[in-house]
Amino acid sequence: MTVVGVALAGCSSEPESFLVNGIDVGVKGDQPNTSYLFADGDYRGFDVTVAKSVLRGVGVDDPNPQGVLSRNRVTDLRKGRVKLVAATFSITPDRTKPRSANGDGLDFVGPYAITHQGMLVRAEDSEFYDDIKKFDRKNVCVWEKTTSAKLLEEPAYKGIGRTTVTDAKQCIEGLKKGTYDAVSTDQLILYGFAKDDPEITVVDNVKIGPPNKYGIAMVKGHRGDCEKLKKSLLEYLGGDGWSRAFEENLGLPDAIRESARPTTEEIEDSSCVDKLGGS
Repeated sequence: MTVVGVALAGCSSEPESFLVNGIDVGVKGDQPNTSYLFADGDYRGFDVTVAKSVLRGVGVDDPNPQGVLSRNRVTDLRKGRVKLVAATFSITPDRTKPRSANGDGLDFVGPYAITHQGMLVRAEDSEFYDDIKKFDRKNVCVWEKTTSAKLLEEPAYKGIGRTTVTDAKQCIEGLKKGTYDAVSTDQLILYGFAKDDPEITVVDNVKIGPPNKYGIAMVKGHRGDCEKLKKSLLEYLGGDGWSRAFEENLGLPDAIRESARPTTEEIEDSSCVDKLGGS
């Protein structure tokens, strides 16, 4: 009986904690002010600041950021190339569903920010785009494996022409060259692009679909680490660090900042669960 008991206990235990210095964290390298790789080799932006702050709350002072593409975020986690992903990664039912139920098999800590999908256009054209219908028969750029690309495939937006590319950089360059009429993804990402570039601007009053909620992702099987990170995120949001990170990186009006701030209930409902709204 003792032997059986030991064996069962061993089977039910989680892997050793990965919350150690040097942990590989997937971040974006091509999204100014949310997550960007600078010439000095350092990743900086709102996502990076939040991830580092939450990790610091569990004793990890020296994470190792690694660049990831949107299309590779799930694969990079499954293959162990990174242990966490904090890359404007939206929490969705399919992503949180276990792989045994045909989901992606991820746990999230979050949301740490909330935003709607929107449109980025050339500044010189901004007055024309005052309604979503103005994008009918226009060429809108999105990038692979994003909730934004998936949303524009819905019947409600069938009039909008779409081009799907590999990454954000291709969309922004194409917009500025006149290849595309607009770029569509989450508004926080778009505001990050527009902040330091007077050639492009976000269409503030065009919001598409339901809100997207960003989380820090990991493969399932690490609930102990997930719960520690959730506690750290709640503590971080309870102080002034989150607001300071938002202001320093994005510099947006107070109303946008507060609409992006998650509540305790939203974090409890979405963190470390197999089904959104409860475990």
